[in-house]
Amino acid sequence: MTDHQEEIIADFLRYLEKERGFSTHTLTAYKLDLSRFIKFMRTVREQSDFNDINKGDIRMFLGHEFEAGLSSRTVARRLASIKSLFKYLVRSEAIPENPAIHVKTPKTPKTLPVYFSEKIIEAIMTAPKGNTFIGLRDRAILELFYSTGMRLSELVNLNVGDFNINDRLVKVRGKGDKERLIPYGDRAQVALNNYFHKRGIYFNTAQAEIPLFVNTRERRLTPSAIQKNIRKYLRLVAEGERMGPHTLRHTFATHLMDHGADIRAVKDLLGHSSLSSTQVYTHIQPDRMKKIHEQAHPHGTK
Repeated sequence: MTDHQEEIIADFLRYLEKERGFSTHTLTAYKLDLSRFIKFMRTVREQSDFNDINKGDIRMFLGHEFEAGLSSRTVARRLASIKSLFKYLVRSEAIPENPAIHVKTPKTPKTLPVYFSEKIIEAIMTAPKGNTFIGLRDRAILELFYSTGMRLSELVNLNVGDFNINDRLVKVRGKGDKERLIPYGDRAQVALNNYFHKRGIYFNTAQAEIPLFVNTRERRLTPSAIQKNIRKYLRLVAEGERMGPHTLRHTFATHLMDHGADIRAVKDLLGHSSLSSTQVYTHIQPDRMKKIHEQAHPHGTK
């Protein structure tokens, strides 16, 4: 990769971080994808500039990645990173045309989200034991995750002042630093109250900027600490590899759909930017969807 290309990619990653609010994990993936692409281009051309790259070059790179044994999902992610970069270059007038725009994304197998039954959820919520600080805190974390379906990054950044306890609403900051209000239930409120009481603070009197979930030294919990704790409790009552905070988010959405929630409402609660991201939950319970169709559609029943 030339110094000029490194500089352009660094600018692009800064744009994704500052303007689009991308996470560190996502930025690392973008950097890896683009580094591999540029390294490949340097092997097929002595001199390679973004202006010189065409759609044939991009297709050749994707073929090379397939030959290296990478999955269609990984190759599709590589292409998404490349498309995003070239879109940025066109918008910033660094290149006149986007060579990636007509390159088709490889088909990837659809994997349905892992979720828990309502019976398992009840067992998970009681997994943290005792009246200790950690037990009550972790119970509040679990209840809030399941009650709101928020992302791990959103929960980590919550402060005490983000809650409207009278209306049972919590303000979260999602992708791109977009704010949204999510309602939460009585059980989550009770769990939060118990945790606060043990911590020695109260919603009405505590400073708004105090971190919501902290360790025993009153420092904000890190994403990895919460993830580790959640997985520990989930494994006490359930089996599976792909389990973590995201599983509670998937369960939240699935249970809402199971009980007749409108898909657009679920989209807004989850903070999805498009309905296509939410539509995966319509495939989880085909029997239920068939029953709704039979009951609601004029020609649904015989």
